[in-house]
Amino acid sequence: MISYWQGRCPISDISDTELLRASHIKPWKDCETDAERLDVHNGILLSALWDAAFDKGLVTFKDDGTPRFSSRLSAPAMSSLSGHSKRISGLTAGHKENLIWHRDQVFNP
Repeated sequence: MISYWQGRCPISDISDTELLRASHIKPWKDCETDAERLDVHNGILLSALWDAAFDKGLVTFKDDGTPRFSSRLSAPAMSSLSGHSKRISGLTAGHKENLIWHRDQVFNP
């Protein structure tokens, strides 16, 4: 995933490897096969804060890569996330298919 996303979070541009997480769009427990679990199109390289928010359904992404935030976020969290974000470019059809799943199954508006 580091190679695919060129070693940086596509939202925040953070490139410190200690702060990056291979964030699965569809969690391992919900994948039907190992191939699905390891598919590069089932992941986004996110900074730790973005990864935590994404995993907990506090943020998701539209098909064009624009972040969509949950109303459950506190004002400071919303400020931190929205103030340091941009649209993800380079999403493939596979990413978009998995993001539809994420929006339907994980995201809590």
